[in-house]
Amino acid sequence: MNPPVEEIPPPATVPELVLEAGRSDSHYWRDLWRYRELLGFLAWRDIKVRYKQTVLGVAWALVQPLITMVLFTFVFGKLAGMPSGGVPYPLVVLAGLLPWQLFSAAFSGSSGSLVSNANLVSKIYFPRLVVPLSALAVALVDFGIVVALYGVVSAWFGVWPTWRVALLPVFMFVALLIALGAGLWLTALTVRYRDFRFIVPFLLQVGVFVTPVGYRTDNLPNWRELLALNPLTGVVDAFRWCLLGDGVQFKLQLFGTSLLVALLLLATGLWYFRKTERTFADAI
Repeated sequence: MNPPVEEIPPPATVPELVLEAGRSDSHYWRDLWRYRELLGFLAWRDIKVRYKQTVLGVAWALVQPLITMVLFTFVFGKLAGMPSGGVPYPLVVLAGLLPWQLFSAAFSGSSGSLVSNANLVSKIYFPRLVVPLSALAVALVDFGIVVALYGVVSAWFGVWPTWRVALLPVFMFVALLIALGAGLWLTALTVRYRDFRFIVPFLLQVGVFVTPVGYRTDNLPNWRELLALNPLTGVVDAFRWCLLGDGVQFKLQLFGTSLLVALLLLATGLWYFRKTERTFADAI
């Protein structure tokens, strides 16, 4: 009697990579979806590297905005005597720090993402857009920590959120669009011109003061048009409208300008990134 023949399992399905001349653009967005696991891996790696083997760990993400809140409250609230509109001044500062923290972390991470992953970019093929997108994950983690800090301070002062807080993800999304659009420009330029690595810290140092983080825009009516040139101004005002209740008005025109600039930055950033993407492996 012959022994039973073992059935050989069918080979695992392996996705095919098709290279077609002149069709790279049509396949690019599909490839971006196929490499979503790489995006998640890079995001998780960045988060682990940021918080692993650190003395303060997650507490460092709390210390920085806490110190900034105290300094800005003293400088703008006490020394400059700017009114808070009936809201505790630390909450005015923290509500402005939330979008700024999200933007600055996402912008700095995405703008230097290609150079910091030079070994990966120069060795294997994948849509390079995966790299700056993965850098947004750390910004979201830091943002969540600052949101928790705001919740504690808000409860301490007895200021509770209203239904407006449901719109917060919309304003978060606009802040991320601004950061990603600007980051795509900077990360592509940094591959070719390394001098741009020094521009990003300078922009963030200046930006925290030209963005109404420590003060309210309605206290500076003569400077409102000039402040509106900064796309983050509308986002900061929208965050304060969301979190601080009836003490802040929602300026639709100002937020519309921020949204328009965000879309323009994203569109032009994607265009320039895709235009120069083929040369990244050689130039990096």
